[in-house]
Amino acid sequence: MKTELHVPSDLRFLAVVEHWLLDSLQLEIGNVVDWSRQSTRLRLALVEAYSNVVRHAHRDQPNLPVILRLELHDRDLALEIWDCGQGYNPSDYKPPTPEDKQEHGYGWLILNRLMDRVEYCLQVDGRNCLKLEANLPNASVEEDQKVSTVD
Repeated sequence: MKTELHVPSDLRFLAVVEHWLLDSLQLEIGNVVDWSRQSTRLRLALVEAYSNVVRHAHRDQPNLPVILRLELHDRDLALEIWDCGQGYNPSDYKPPTPEDKQEHGYGWLILNRLMDRVEYCLQVDGRNCLKLEANLPNASVEEDQKVSTVD
């Protein structure tokens, strides 16, 4: 399954973006996945990525579109978030430390913890692309993992 969504750079569209992602996945996969667990993971990653585009890449330019592409094979998903901003160099990222007591700069860390793979490409055809990949485990596999950690 492949689907694409074009939305303005406006945080008011966040609910639209979330519903598009989760509804598309649920339609395709059904109840094979534990949505109570996976939807939280995916929603947080998407909110972080989309809000970064709106607040940083497209700052004060709500007319610039954000393009989201979702591809799903079995339970392996790839989500791309495309923007028209200046771009970000992930090699410049320095993870925050507890001593820093900083309020910002956790996005890259959060994305890498939530997703199985995170990739960022600067200026592909005049746009930047953040690609998030994850495997959505079968609900019965997640149940088995919970039971084994409790024992």
